[in-house]
Order: sequence, then structure tokens, then C-alpha cells
Amino acid sequence: MAIGRPAEGATEVQRAPRARMTGAQRRLQLIEVARGLFAERGFEGTSIEEIAQRAGVSKPIVYEHFGGKEGLYAVVVDREMETLLEMVTASLSKNRSLYRIQQVALALLTYMEERTDGFRILVRGDSTAATGETATYSSLLNDAVSQVEHILAGDFERRGFDPALAPLYAQALVGMVSSTAQWWLDVREPSKEVVAAHLVNLCWNGLTRLDPSPDLVGPDYVEPRERTTAGDS
Repeated sequence: MAIGRPAEGATEVQRAPRARMTGAQRRLQLIEVARGLFAERGFEGTSIEEIAQRAGVSKPIVYEHFGGKEGLYAVVVDREMETLLEMVTASLSKNRSLYRIQQVALALLTYMEERTDGFRILVRGDSTAATGETATYSSLLNDAVSQVEHILAGDFERRGFDPALAPLYAQALVGMVSSTAQWWLDVREPSKEVVAAHLVNLCWNGLTRLDPSPDLVGPDYVEPRERTTAGDS
């Protein structure tokens, strides 16, 4: 017996059933939805009801995965901190000092560009949701200061400077990069590569030795020897 075709002009079309998400997929979806809402409205301004609604699930599903809004917020923050810390740590793990400092600035700018919602959550740091185990942006900056301090202490010793001043300079450098990066997040120009090059230009050369046309260096960069003036010979 032949199967009849739909009559001409018929609009009803059979749709394939939507594939159900796995538990892991649903969890990731809820994290992404919550990240956008927490970044937009903060912890207090976000409700489980709205997270569930945007994700197209019931409230019990959210509670089943995270136990509540505090648990979900902690997971979002921890994931963002892990991502940012990996990027910053990777930039400090090898190569010469100038290149490493350059890559720290570039890593922070790249994270902010690619995960703006996550960065806004870390900077906001809602105290009502934070626990002693929840990482914050300030704690990340402290880690960065410690690593930059280690780099500068080695450089200072090699150049005959007082290594005890390394903590002061590390605070100044990381603070300058962080503050400038937050400004750039709003204006988004010039490009992050140009911003990183000029940040390192100021960090590395100082105001009295600014390069008029700074550019990013490669991992094989070799620092030039100190130039002497005619009066020094």
C-alpha cells in the first residue's frame, strides 16, 4: 500500500525529536547562562528562577546540579579564575624577562576580550556569595605580584640593584597593567597588542627612555647591552 504524500499546500511538517542533553551538557549550559546573568546583574540581582527560565529547565534541575545559587556562583567564579590563572601562569613560565612581562599584559587583555562576562564577575567579587574558599580577582593579582616579584628580584641582582625593592616594583607593575586593562575593556581601542606593547614600553624603559614606536617582541628576544654615552668612556 502506497504512502500518501501531504496534500498540496499543507504546512504541517514532522520534526525530529530534540536530543536530550546529557548531565554534563546541562551543567555546562547552566554555568554559561548563569555567567551572563551574574555579570549583568550581580549575585543579588540574579535569581534561580531566571537562570532556569533562560536555560529552559525547571528550578529543581538547577538545585540538583549546584545545590543553590551560592553553589552555582562559586562554580562560575572558580572556572573563571582557573582560566585566567592558567593564561597568566603560562605567560610567566618561560622566556626572558621582557617577553614574560609582555605576555602577562597580553594574557590579561586576551582573557578580558574573550571572556568579558567572567572578568566582570571576578572584578565585582560579590561579598554576599564569597566564601573563604572562593577565589577573587584580587587574589589572582596577588599571585601575579608574587611571580613578577620573583622575576624582578633576579633582574635586580644581575644589574646591581637592591633586590629588596622588587616587591614595590612588582606591585606598581601589576597595578598599572590591571588598571589599564580595565580601562581598555570599556574603550576596546587601540588593539590589545598595541596596548600590551605600550604598557611594557613604560614598564621596561621608563618615561625617560620611551621607545617612540614600541612593538611586541618574540620569545627569542635578546636584550641589547646598555648603551654608554660619550662622556662615560
